[in-house]
Amino acid sequence: MIHVGLTGGIAAGKSVVCTRFEELGVPVIDYDRLSRQVVEPGTPGLGAVVAAFGPEVLTAEGTLDRSALAHIVFADDEARERLEEIIHPLVIAVGQDLDAQAGARGEFMIVHSVPLLVEVAGPEVFDSVIVVDAPPEVRASRLVARGLSEDEAWARIDAQTDDDVRLAAADVVFDGSGTVENLRAQVEAWVTDVRANGLSYRPNPERSKFLVTEDLG
Repeated sequence: MIHVGLTGGIAAGKSVVCTRFEELGVPVIDYDRLSRQVVEPGTPGLGAVVAAFGPEVLTAEGTLDRSALAHIVFADDEARERLEEIIHPLVIAVGQDLDAQAGARGEFMIVHSVPLLVEVAGPEVFDSVIVVDAPPEVRASRLVARGLSEDEAWARIDAQTDDDVRLAAADVVFDGSGTVENLRAQVEAWVTDVRANGLSYRPNPERSKFLVTEDLG
């Protein structure tokens, strides 16, 4: 089974890519989704978060108040690191279990969508690493359109690793700066190529680049 790592800056287009992979029959383990599951009410994860940050990160219904938690962790690097120390081991354990299930089913390929792939998972654990890339200004605009303030949008972008560091780990770069349709076409073109030719274009430790461009749209 081919193990693909997928990452990219916030609002670069990872969710579009994940959806298209799944439509093409490639299972996706979405670590954003898992990070929500491990802090659902009644889980040890939620208990650990409350112990670390206090009851103010809970809603009146006892669920995690993500907005309140975001205000804390995106303004304080130490707080964000403390949260990551709680969440990451839980998410990785679930992801490994889902990966094993996919292998048992005989899947051809599986995608691990990991926002902090470079920082946490490490690109070397995957057979191929895909980065969805878009300029910071484009991503900030998308976040504002989703309801964040300019300051909140830039705080979330600045909290992530530099684009150059992320791109240096890439075997495959999808251009997420354009339309949804164009990004979906890039995914389909890459999956078609891998199904036909495998990963033979990645033969050396320099991580040869298979750059997917706007021309595919």
